[in-house]
Amino acid sequence: MLHEQLKDKQRKLRDNFPEGLALRVHRALSWLNKSEQCHDDLDCQFIFLWVSFNAAYAQDTECLNFNETQSFSHFLEKLDTLDSQNRIYNLLWHEFPKSIRILLSNQFVFQPFWQFHNGQIEEQEYKQRFNDAKRVANVALANKETAKLTSIVLQRLYTLRNQLIHGGATWNSSANREQLKDAVQFLSQLIPYIIDIMMDHPNELWGDAHYPLIYK
Repeated sequence: MLHEQLKDKQRKLRDNFPEGLALRVHRALSWLNKSEQCHDDLDCQFIFLWVSFNAAYAQDTECLNFNETQSFSHFLEKLDTLDSQNRIYNLLWHEFPKSIRILLSNQFVFQPFWQFHNGQIEEQEYKQRFNDAKRVANVALANKETAKLTSIVLQRLYTLRNQLIHGGATWNSSANREQLKDAVQFLSQLIPYIIDIMMDHPNELWGDAHYPLIYK
């Protein structure tokens, strides 16, 4: 579902949205729209898609004592229970199964790989953690655990996000192009589903917007 379709739905339903949800959806749609305008720039598409995702789910992680990946894992579990049309399930197992398996086997989007290369952990620890992570992912794949697998995929993409946001990659670099392309294709479908599910369940506790709108 593209931005314009979601925007039309939002206009019809927004008067019934709690303030926090209304602001989350409005912001998420604005960044989704921007990502769709950058169809010839994978780096910008990915960054704007991630901002859209952040706008939809972000919690006050400092107060909750959660890190970001823990926060979106809880968010994805809630979405999975509310996704009566199995849209995220179908996205994982019918549209992107091959790309996801390749991503989960890619060491370059596994954060401990970079911790090893930066001298923070030993190679043996990195390899053990990589094997353990692949084993957990394979169990999620075998059991078709939608929320867990989505969370694992997003944890990998979070490493890609960090490379871009923190200047650890060159704009339009030939490195990591394939995983970036797959990431954009995946997020460009996942995020509209997320926003749509949230709008379908306005009475769920989505929480106030992390940075509320304050007028001077």
